[in-house]
Amino acid sequence: MADRGEPPEGPPENAPGGGEDEYRSLVFDESFVRAARLKEFSAQERMGDHARAVSSLPARGFRAGSKAAIALVLLIALAFGTAVYMGFRHPYQAPVGKRAEPLRSTVVPLAPRGAVPGGTAADLLARSPAAQFEKGAAGINFPAIRGTGNFSDSQVATALTTAKDYLVASSLDPDVLTGDAVRPVKLLLDPDQMAQFDRSMSRPADDGQHTATGWLVRFDPAKVALAAPDVRVRGTLSYTEAGADTLEVVSDHTFTYTLRPAVSGPQEPGGASLFTVRRELHFRFDRDDLRLHRLELRTSYVQAGPQACPADTSGALQPLLAGARATSRGPAGTDPYTTDRPTAALCGTLAVSSPPSPAPPHQGSQAPGAAQSQRSRS
Repeated sequence: MADRGEPPEGPPENAPGGGEDEYRSLVFDESFVRAARLKEFSAQERMGDHARAVSSLPARGFRAGSKAAIALVLLIALAFGTAVYMGFRHPYQAPVGKRAEPLRSTVVPLAPRGAVPGGTAADLLARSPAAQFEKGAAGINFPAIRGTGNFSDSQVATALTTAKDYLVASSLDPDVLTGDAVRPVKLLLDPDQMAQFDRSMSRPADDGQHTATGWLVRFDPAKVALAAPDVRVRGTLSYTEAGADTLEVVSDHTFTYTLRPAVSGPQEPGGASLFTVRRELHFRFDRDDLRLHRLELRTSYVQAGPQACPADTSGALQPLLAGARATSRGPAGTDPYTTDRPTAALCGTLAVSSPPSPAPPHQGSQAPGAAQSQRSRS
């Protein structure tokens, strides 16, 4: 009797492999069998022209795993495209950082009531209120440092340090004082104020916004030189939180300089004189300023003397030196009917609480104003 796997007539006599079915080693899985099925047309379908008796089933599609992966990729791409679109079209735009405001400055010359006292630098300082002042940066001291609601102790310290660095660069640096440099001051400013600063240095104007002496202390090197390197300083620094992202620092300092005429060769004994500048500056710091060690100078109020009221102090301060007197004229005139930008011309009278006494006349010469006094007595 033939085996179940053999045909009724028995295995082929000349079958290779000892009569075993040559296809027995092949395995047809279920997916292969399904893909190999044929579809038979109905009698009506077979009546059509050129109709085939059977048609192949559609080719096997992607497996379920491949479909899921493609769907996931498409979903991610759709989500990314939606996020980009909403970023451009969302009605609530991200807040833009506030730009620094232009500096507003006022420079007031202080005119002396009489002749400017002269003498040696040491004698003048010893007899003036500046005798008790510290020298240079030592006179710029910090208040007690405590964090605010939104700023830490270290951030407050950074703001005060940056403000002090600005005061040192703009009031004590010898190269800045003589007009040889402005870069030490500019490097500490917010970039939004640099164009205004450059305009003030290159084309100063007494318009309240482009006054060079509102940014820094500067003398005309062709007229004035420092008689002593030490500048006497006294003042205060204070700070306050002006918002969740803003610190404000206010400095109020008096600087006393010892000056002499800018002449070459031996200097006349007793030819030095004192010049006093009081600067009240308001600084603002946002978090970027604190991080980058820079500041925004909001307002600058300067009083400086002895100077003559009509003097143009927009580009450099114009000190009256030993023996000089102020003219009786007031500050430069202001025409309220002009359509140009109005000037900010102001003037005050220099009144020192304990002014230095005039130096005694040297032998063979008379003190400034002595000849006039003798003529008055005669």
